[in-house]
Amino acid sequence: METSKPARQKDTRDLRHEGIASKVEGFNERAKKAVADEELHKSIALFTNKTLTGRNATLGALPEAPELRERAYHIKQETMANLDSYLSQMAEAVEARGGNVFFADDGEDVVRYIGELARRRGAKVIAKSKSMATEEIELNRRLEESYSDLDLEIVETDLGEWIAQLAGDHPSHIVGPILHMNRERVAKILSETAGEELPPNVEDLAAFARKRLREKFLAADIGITGANFGVAETGTVVTVTNEGNGRLVTSVPPVHVVVMGIEKLVPRFEDLSVFVRLLSRSGTGQKITVYTNFVTGPRGEGELDGAEEMHLILMDNGRSKLLGTEFEEALYCIRCGSCLNVCPVYRQTGGHAYGSTYSGPIGAVITPLLKGDKEAKDLPHASSLCGACSETCPVGIPLHELLLKLRNRQVEEGIVGRAQSLMFKGFEKTMRSPAAYRAGVKIGRLAQKPAVKDGSIRPMPGPTSGWTDTRDLPPLAEKSFREMWKEGI
Repeated sequence: METSKPARQKDTRDLRHEGIASKVEGFNERAKKAVADEELHKSIALFTNKTLTGRNATLGALPEAPELRERAYHIKQETMANLDSYLSQMAEAVEARGGNVFFADDGEDVVRYIGELARRRGAKVIAKSKSMATEEIELNRRLEESYSDLDLEIVETDLGEWIAQLAGDHPSHIVGPILHMNRERVAKILSETAGEELPPNVEDLAAFARKRLREKFLAADIGITGANFGVAETGTVVTVTNEGNGRLVTSVPPVHVVVMGIEKLVPRFEDLSVFVRLLSRSGTGQKITVYTNFVTGPRGEGELDGAEEMHLILMDNGRSKLLGTEFEEALYCIRCGSCLNVCPVYRQTGGHAYGSTYSGPIGAVITPLLKGDKEAKDLPHASSLCGACSETCPVGIPLHELLLKLRNRQVEEGIVGRAQSLMFKGFEKTMRSPAAYRAGVKIGRLAQKPAVKDGSIRPMPGPTSGWTDTRDLPPLAEKSFREMWKEGI
């Protein structure tokens, strides 16, 4: 078993990936552009409406769904409480089957391990299947830059991820990487790659992709996958997907590398029956996805398929700092994307507005925890706090409560602007004092008169304009309920 250098003491509030320029700042500016993009709204609605309809139907037909949800929460809770022992058990089980295990403190460790492995193997082509963990650390870009002397060709083989890669784009959804693209745009991207015009129909586009990617599978020296789950008891890596590329990546190249966040562990093989039933229904609205793959070590003696070498990289990247804190529940996420589909903010802005690998409610929680409050200060506020995300989460993560805790932490750390902080402190004092409240109402009635238009207050100057420019703010009533009660109205 290989281990990384001793974990450096990094506060999750300041954790940043060295060498990666911030893309998270500027959410408000990107969101404004996204809100005005009608084509984007149509693409998002097409995907999310279909997925939500399927989710509601399949979960509604599963009587034990509430029980499974509760069990999933408690399994994750147990796992995080004993994560060190389950990680050791996972590593021992993988090594017992002939695999290699490496504990990576951060993305830099992951890049170095894979880069040196590629150098040792004389690798030229790396085939990747869909992996949010590798997106999180920008593995492709950093490998190409740090190991430019190897002239590596890194190819995404998930259809959506490949199209995004060809376009120089990034995934905009955990499950549907290119849901922000319509068929015409996809056809244009693939036509440029093909060197000829391809018609914008699914059959012809898929046929071209299949032919081109099959060449990459056969040429690949290393295959890289993520993992939906890792079973500590058996050392099994589980991937859940609707495309066959995952199986090709794990079995055709001679070397298989798994990059797995340490939070993806479950203790026992039987636990998978809980999560697989919830993941597919919540993520895509299917009873089960087309391919649920189980990989336990490299190809053994007498076995006909599988990689000659298997390397499991257990990546921390700030996760362990959340253990035992008020934000630990964020580690329970199984990356189904269901919270994105119901979120009114995500449905208006799409994923790119968040500027992070993880978008939507879970992204608004995870990104500040991994990248730091200052860099991602806007994201906890990218929520209506309607609670739909918490309600739909198959593992029962109270996402809206975590968002409130992050907002509170910003106030405590002085990240929120002084004017805003003073305004809310004044509001708090007013609401706590009946006399101040009554006086404030009277002053407010007089102050609002110039701003009332068509039954709403708009526009307001200064920091309040962000609210009144995009929402209807009803004016204060001429008489309060208490006043009417006293008058006998």
